[in-house]
Amino acid sequence: PQQIVDGVLKLPEGSRVQLLAPLIRQRKGTYQKVFEDVQRRGFSRVRVNGEFYTIDEKIELERYKKHDIDAVVDRVVIKDGLRARVTDTIETALKLADGMVRVYAELPDKKVQETLQSEHFACVDCGISFEEVAPRTFSFNNPHGACPECTGLGTIVEVDPELVVPDEDLSIGEGAVKPWSSRRMLDGMYRHLLRCVCKHYKIDIKKPWKKLPESFREIVLYGSDGEEIDFSFKAGSGRKHTVHRAFEGVIPNLERRYKETDSNRAREMIAEYTDTRPCRACKGARLRPEALAVKIGKRTITEVTAMSIGEAREFFEKLKLTKTQMVIAERVMKEINERLGFLVNVGLDYLSLDRNAGTLSGGESQRIRLATQIGAGLVGVLYVLDEPSIGLHQRDNQKLIATLKRLRDLGNTVIVVEHDEETIDTADHVLDMGPGAGIHGGEVVAEGTPKAIRKNKKSMTGQYLAGTFQIFTPEATRKTNGKWIEMKGAEHNNLKKVNVKFPLGQFICVTGVSGSGKSSLINETLYPAAMRHLHGSHQYRPGKFKEILGFDQIDKVIDIDQSPIGRTPRSNPATYTGLFSPIRDIFAKIPESRARGYKPGRFSFNVKGGRCEACEGDGVIRIEMHFLPDVYVPCEECNGARYNRDTLEILYKGRTIADVLGMSVEEACEFFEPVPAVYSKLITLFDVGLGYIHLGQQATTL
Repeated sequence: PQQIVDGVLKLPEGSRVQLLAPLIRQRKGTYQKVFEDVQRRGFSRVRVNGEFYTIDEKIELERYKKHDIDAVVDRVVIKDGLRARVTDTIETALKLADGMVRVYAELPDKKVQETLQSEHFACVDCGISFEEVAPRTFSFNNPHGACPECTGLGTIVEVDPELVVPDEDLSIGEGAVKPWSSRRMLDGMYRHLLRCVCKHYKIDIKKPWKKLPESFREIVLYGSDGEEIDFSFKAGSGRKHTVHRAFEGVIPNLERRYKETDSNRAREMIAEYTDTRPCRACKGARLRPEALAVKIGKRTITEVTAMSIGEAREFFEKLKLTKTQMVIAERVMKEINERLGFLVNVGLDYLSLDRNAGTLSGGESQRIRLATQIGAGLVGVLYVLDEPSIGLHQRDNQKLIATLKRLRDLGNTVIVVEHDEETIDTADHVLDMGPGAGIHGGEVVAEGTPKAIRKNKKSMTGQYLAGTFQIFTPEATRKTNGKWIEMKGAEHNNLKKVNVKFPLGQFICVTGVSGSGKSSLINETLYPAAMRHLHGSHQYRPGKFKEILGFDQIDKVIDIDQSPIGRTPRSNPATYTGLFSPIRDIFAKIPESRARGYKPGRFSFNVKGGRCEACEGDGVIRIEMHFLPDVYVPCEECNGARYNRDTLEILYKGRTIADVLGMSVEEACEFFEPVPAVYSKLITLFDVGLGYIHLGQQATTL
């Protein structure tokens, strides 16, 4: 209300102002009771449909037409000393009209200025209203803040035109429109629809898709926009029927069928042509327009969270606020700046605040948790970190070490499992485990200060730290075979139109400081583009680039990442590497197995027959714990062997199938050396430093 008063008093001196309370807007019926009510409240003037009347006048209104009726609460001429009177009048009008007031002003130059104002977060003219701004307004996890179109996801799943027409060199007759080009009876009908559309628009059905007019391609994909087309069909009797109707379009047809069908198979088929795209309503911002209308420092909350941590820190440090805003924001700003500072100190200044957690590397996730712990400021805590320097450039190593020291200096104990030389040198106390891996390890070889470890002749780590042992750089590297893959104009994420050439037939290293664009270049641009080109995998959407040359010189691309080889106790190195099939074949060929009629399937713990049915071949039984993580306990029936007694009676070189799964890779190499099909895979595992893992080790423990 005070702002409305200020607005009135800012009008030019001498302006004749009438302050009105809007009583009825756009309502039909009789209005006599309204006028009686106005008179009873002590007001003598009204405005009806823009005309002013005294309350005593006879006002004739048609009963079934819409009318506007306002009570004139006060009339003033703008001059000094009016604040108290105008304030009382505005408050009276707001009470009378449920929070609204109309200001009708005749200016000194005879111009009329009229505004309808509301004390609520609303515009009475255009019908937009806001709830009171609260923290939930800016949360995409809350219905009050989330974009109603995408429910706060920022993306929607929709049919992708590039997947509908994957090969633009094909014509419609050759099956360019992939979802409608198979030989099934229903798709035959859809192909006929396309022929009718081509005939109507006089388009050659044999012309390649990329050479068709853009307007016609839009019609095929999205429909004829109400324009009717003749669709002719032959009935079973041979008679011809013609239907006049608009063409629905391939994409609307697929979207409608996806929503309406009860068939999982049909839904799966249509899902092949869908892709996740930014929401059209919020453009990926996830929030409703009301939240995005609020700005601080000329930035919306989405624009701030799209900044990198380093940029956000600079933004908040330079943010200029009014005296009142500073009083409100002082403590919050302190928290924000401290937390951003912690993230910068662990070498994460390149990450954007809104980065999807699923795209973070293991080292990045760990360092974010680390920054969170520093922010918590706990004392007397034991912190355990497993190789936090993974993925961290050496430039940022000291930042991480300084953070770990800060945790220690607060009064905590920090234990770090690490191979990094700088981290080892900084430690107050070092424990060196070994001397080898697996059955050759498990001992404390040396302990003490880094200096003491260097002097210990038994410590492999100490010998490398002291420089006694070294890894020498090869004198010569392999020359290129003259073939290259060349990428031009890559500008995904923070890549700035990068041109790069990769020599083929070589071991190539892509390096650079954290956040410089390595993953954007290789994992998010080159690899998806190669998958699309070589394997036709259109679910991969590469980052933006101009062109890539040289894919014709390779025939396959394989991504070796750090995703788990399995998420259940059933998955293990033996099954994943394909070792287990030849091992089962060996056990099935033993005379005792043949006498009993055992096939290779008898030695599988995934199917009934040879496995222990008490644990269904898991070797462990899962106990569901309410409100706590599930607990796995060894199966009492087979004691973790996974197989029943009959299967365990079959021996190869005195070992059961369960004994083989319990072997380490190193032990199995010796045991299966005479069997090339098994040994070749085992020796590869051994060569990459995995001689200590067990063949049947649960994937969840890797």
